[in-house]
Amino acid sequence: MPVIPYLSRTAPCLVASALAFCPMAPVSARDLPLATQSTAEPSVLGPIQELDQALVAAMKSGKSTSFQSRMQALTPVVNKVFDLPYILRVSVGPAWSRLTPDQQTALLGVFRNYTVASYVENFDSYDGQKFVVSPVTRSLGAQQQVVSTEIVPQSGTGHKLDYVMRKTDAGWQVTDVLADGSISRVAVQRSDFSALLSRGGAPALEASLQRKTQTPSSG
Repeated sequence: MPVIPYLSRTAPCLVASALAFCPMAPVSARDLPLATQSTAEPSVLGPIQELDQALVAAMKSGKSTSFQSRMQALTPVVNKVFDLPYILRVSVGPAWSRLTPDQQTALLGVFRNYTVASYVENFDSYDGQKFVVSPVTRSLGAQQQVVSTEIVPQSGTGHKLDYVMRKTDAGWQVTDVLADGSISRVAVQRSDFSALLSRGGAPALEASLQRKTQTPSSG
Protein backbone atom coordinates (compact mmCIF):
# COMPACT_ATOMS: atom_id res chain seq x y z
CA MET A 1 0.00 0.00 0.00
CA PRO A 2 3.47 -1.01 -0.25
CA VAL A 3 3.24 3.91 1.56
CA ILE A 4 4.10 4.62 1.66
CA PRO A 5 7.42 4.36 1.22
CA TYR A 6 5.47 6.34 -1.14
CA LEU A 7 7.37 9.53 -0.71
CA SER A 8 10.65 10.34 -2.25
CA ARG A 9 12.48 13.17 -0.52
CA THR A 10 12.19 15.41 -3.57
CA ALA A 11 8.81 14.44 -4.99
CA PRO A 12 6.21 12.50 -3.06
CA CYS A 13 5.66 9.13 -4.67
CA LEU A 14 4.70 6.35 -2.31
CA VAL A 15 5.80 2.58 -1.51
CA ALA A 16 3.39 -0.10 -0.73
CA SER A 17 -0.30 0.03 -1.78
CA ALA A 18 -3.25 -1.19 -3.79
CA LEU A 19 -6.56 -0.12 -5.20
CA ALA A 20 -9.86 -1.46 -4.00
CA PHE A 21 -12.63 0.31 -5.76
CA CYS A 22 -11.63 -1.09 -9.17
CA PRO A 23 -8.90 -3.74 -9.04
CA MET A 24 -7.45 -2.82 -12.41
CA ALA A 25 -7.86 0.94 -12.64
CA PRO A 26 -6.58 3.30 -9.90
CA VAL A 27 -8.35 6.63 -9.91
CA SER A 28 -7.55 10.08 -8.64
CA ALA A 29 -9.29 11.22 -5.50
CA ARG A 30 -9.72 14.58 -7.20
CA ASP A 31 -12.05 12.92 -9.70
CA LEU A 32 -14.49 11.77 -7.05
CA PRO A 33 -17.74 13.75 -6.87
CA LEU A 34 -18.01 16.16 -3.96
CA ALA A 35 -21.46 14.77 -3.21
CA THR A 36 -19.82 11.63 -1.83
CA GLN A 37 -18.06 13.53 0.95
CA SER A 38 -19.04 12.86 4.55
CA THR A 39 -17.72 13.16 8.06
CA ALA A 40 -15.65 10.06 8.72
CA GLU A 41 -16.21 7.50 11.41
CA PRO A 42 -13.32 7.24 13.89
CA SER A 43 -12.73 3.64 12.77
CA VAL A 44 -11.88 4.88 9.26
CA LEU A 45 -9.45 7.59 10.38
CA GLY A 46 -7.88 5.56 13.19
CA PRO A 47 -5.45 3.49 11.06
CA ILE A 48 -4.10 6.60 9.31
CA GLN A 49 -3.69 8.44 12.59
CA GLU A 50 -1.82 5.44 14.00
CA LEU A 51 0.45 5.33 10.94
CA ASP A 52 1.17 9.06 11.17
CA GLN A 53 2.10 8.75 14.84
CA ALA A 54 4.46 5.89 14.04
CA LEU A 55 6.09 7.86 11.22
CA VAL A 56 6.65 10.87 13.48
CA ALA A 57 8.27 8.56 16.02
CA ALA A 58 10.49 7.11 13.28
CA MET A 59 11.50 10.59 12.14
CA LYS A 60 12.30 11.71 15.67
CA SER A 61 14.32 8.55 16.21
CA GLY A 62 16.18 9.37 13.01
CA LYS A 63 19.59 8.10 12.11
CA SER A 64 20.69 7.94 15.73
CA THR A 65 18.82 4.61 15.80
CA SER A 66 19.84 1.77 13.51
CA PHE A 67 17.85 1.16 10.36
CA GLN A 68 16.94 -2.34 11.52
CA SER A 69 15.66 -1.05 14.87
CA ARG A 70 13.45 1.47 13.13
CA MET A 71 12.18 -1.26 10.79
CA GLN A 72 11.30 -3.45 13.76
CA ALA A 73 9.38 -0.59 15.36
CA LEU A 74 7.44 0.29 12.21
CA THR A 75 6.71 -3.22 10.87
CA PRO A 76 3.73 -4.03 13.15
CA VAL A 77 2.03 -0.75 12.27
CA VAL A 78 2.52 -1.18 8.52
CA ASN A 79 1.23 -4.77 8.70
CA LYS A 80 -1.85 -3.58 10.58
CA VAL A 81 -2.66 -0.48 8.55
CA PHE A 82 -2.00 -1.81 5.02
CA ASP A 83 -3.70 -4.76 3.35
CA LEU A 84 -0.36 -5.86 1.92
CA PRO A 85 -1.52 -9.21 0.45
CA TYR A 86 -4.22 -7.40 -1.51
CA ILE A 87 -1.86 -4.60 -2.57
CA LEU A 88 0.72 -7.06 -3.85
CA ARG A 89 -1.87 -9.15 -5.68
CA VAL A 90 -3.25 -6.10 -7.50
CA SER A 91 0.23 -4.69 -8.19
CA VAL A 92 1.26 -7.96 -9.84
CA GLY A 93 -1.98 -8.13 -11.80
CA PRO A 94 -3.18 -11.15 -13.83
CA ALA A 95 0.24 -12.78 -13.53
CA TRP A 96 -0.50 -13.42 -9.84
CA SER A 97 -2.77 -16.38 -10.64
CA ARG A 98 0.03 -17.99 -12.64
CA LEU A 99 2.48 -17.98 -9.72
CA THR A 100 2.86 -21.04 -7.52
CA PRO A 101 1.78 -20.79 -3.86
CA ASP A 102 5.45 -20.87 -2.83
CA GLN A 103 6.25 -17.99 -5.18
CA GLN A 104 3.30 -15.98 -3.86
CA THR A 105 4.39 -16.54 -0.26
CA ALA A 106 8.00 -15.60 -1.01
CA LEU A 107 6.97 -12.44 -2.85
CA LEU A 108 4.69 -11.35 -0.03
CA GLY A 109 7.53 -11.70 2.47
CA VAL A 110 9.96 -9.55 0.51
CA PHE A 111 7.21 -7.08 -0.37
CA ARG A 112 6.46 -6.55 3.33
CA ASN A 113 10.10 -5.83 4.06
CA TYR A 114 10.40 -3.58 1.02
CA THR A 115 7.37 -1.54 2.05
CA VAL A 116 8.57 -1.00 5.60
CA ALA A 117 12.14 -0.26 4.51
CA SER A 118 10.91 2.36 2.08
CA TYR A 119 9.00 4.17 4.81
CA VAL A 120 11.97 4.02 7.17
CA GLU A 121 14.27 5.36 4.47
CA ASN A 122 12.03 8.27 3.53
CA PHE A 123 10.93 9.27 7.03
CA ASP A 124 14.33 9.45 8.71
CA SER A 125 14.60 12.99 10.10
CA TYR A 126 12.36 15.36 12.03
CA ASP A 127 12.18 19.12 11.60
CA GLY A 128 8.83 20.00 13.05
CA GLN A 129 6.72 18.35 10.35
CA LYS A 130 3.18 17.43 11.24
CA PHE A 131 0.48 15.29 9.70
CA VAL A 132 -3.02 16.71 9.30
CA VAL A 133 -5.83 14.20 8.72
CA SER A 134 -9.03 15.56 7.22
CA PRO A 135 -12.17 14.63 9.20
CA VAL A 136 -14.05 14.42 5.90
CA THR A 137 -13.74 11.35 3.68
CA ARG A 138 -14.94 10.50 0.20
CA SER A 139 -16.95 7.37 -0.32
CA LEU A 140 -16.18 5.02 -3.18
CA GLY A 141 -19.09 2.79 -2.31
CA ALA A 142 -18.98 -0.87 -1.27
CA GLN A 143 -17.33 -0.02 2.06
CA GLN A 144 -14.48 1.98 0.56
CA GLN A 145 -13.37 5.46 1.58
CA VAL A 146 -10.64 7.95 0.71
CA VAL A 147 -8.92 9.58 3.68
CA SER A 148 -7.06 12.79 2.87
CA THR A 149 -3.96 13.86 4.77
CA GLU A 150 -1.30 16.53 4.41
CA ILE A 151 2.32 16.56 5.52
CA VAL A 152 2.92 20.11 6.70
CA PRO A 153 6.53 21.28 7.10
CA GLN A 154 7.56 24.19 9.32
CA SER A 155 8.19 26.15 6.15
CA GLY A 156 7.64 25.57 2.48
CA THR A 157 5.02 23.60 0.62
CA GLY A 158 3.17 20.69 2.13
CA HIS A 159 2.33 17.46 0.37
CA LYS A 160 -1.03 15.75 0.11
CA LEU A 161 -1.48 12.01 0.55
CA ASP A 162 -4.84 10.35 -0.05
CA TYR A 163 -5.29 6.86 1.36
CA VAL A 164 -7.80 4.53 -0.28
CA MET A 165 -9.35 2.49 2.54
CA ARG A 166 -11.31 -0.74 2.34
CA LYS A 167 -13.34 -2.49 5.01
CA THR A 168 -11.75 -5.92 5.57
CA ASP A 169 -12.15 -8.65 8.16
CA ALA A 170 -9.33 -6.92 10.06
CA GLY A 171 -11.08 -3.54 9.95
CA TRP A 172 -10.36 -0.56 7.71
CA GLN A 173 -7.06 -0.97 5.85
CA VAL A 174 -5.16 0.96 3.18
CA THR A 175 -5.28 -0.47 -0.34
CA ASP A 176 -3.67 2.40 -2.27
CA VAL A 177 -1.92 5.71 -1.69
CA LEU A 178 -2.35 8.70 -3.99
CA ALA A 179 0.55 11.17 -3.85
CA ASP A 180 -0.60 14.77 -4.17
CA GLY A 181 -4.09 13.39 -4.62
CA SER A 182 -3.54 11.73 -7.97
CA ILE A 183 -0.41 9.55 -8.34
CA SER A 184 -1.39 5.98 -7.49
CA ARG A 185 1.35 3.92 -5.90
CA VAL A 186 -0.33 0.74 -7.06
CA ALA A 187 -0.36 1.93 -10.67
CA VAL A 188 3.34 2.80 -10.46
CA GLN A 189 4.17 -0.55 -8.89
CA ARG A 190 2.09 -2.44 -11.40
CA SER A 191 4.06 -0.92 -14.27
CA ASP A 192 7.40 -1.70 -12.59
CA PHE A 193 6.40 -5.21 -11.54
CA SER A 194 5.02 -6.07 -14.98
CA ALA A 195 8.34 -5.22 -16.62
CA LEU A 196 10.28 -7.37 -14.17
CA LEU A 197 7.88 -10.30 -14.44
CA SER A 198 8.00 -10.22 -18.23
CA ARG A 199 11.79 -10.38 -18.18
CA GLY A 200 12.43 -12.92 -15.46
CA GLY A 201 9.23 -14.04 -13.79
CA ALA A 202 8.72 -14.18 -10.03
CA PRO A 203 12.46 -14.71 -9.27
CA ALA A 204 13.32 -11.40 -11.00
CA LEU A 205 10.68 -9.48 -9.05
CA GLU A 206 11.69 -11.09 -5.76
CA ALA A 207 15.37 -10.32 -6.36
CA SER A 208 14.59 -6.71 -7.25
CA LEU A 209 12.56 -6.16 -4.08
CA GLN A 210 15.29 -7.75 -1.98
CA ARG A 211 17.94 -5.48 -3.51
CA LYS A 212 15.82 -2.39 -2.89
CA THR A 213 15.30 -3.46 0.72
CA GLN A 214 18.95 -4.20 1.41
CA THR A 215 20.30 -1.00 -0.13
CA PRO A 216 18.84 1.44 2.41
CA SER A 217 19.14 -0.94 5.36
CA SER A 218 22.85 -1.40 4.76
CA GLY A 219 23.42 2.25 5.57
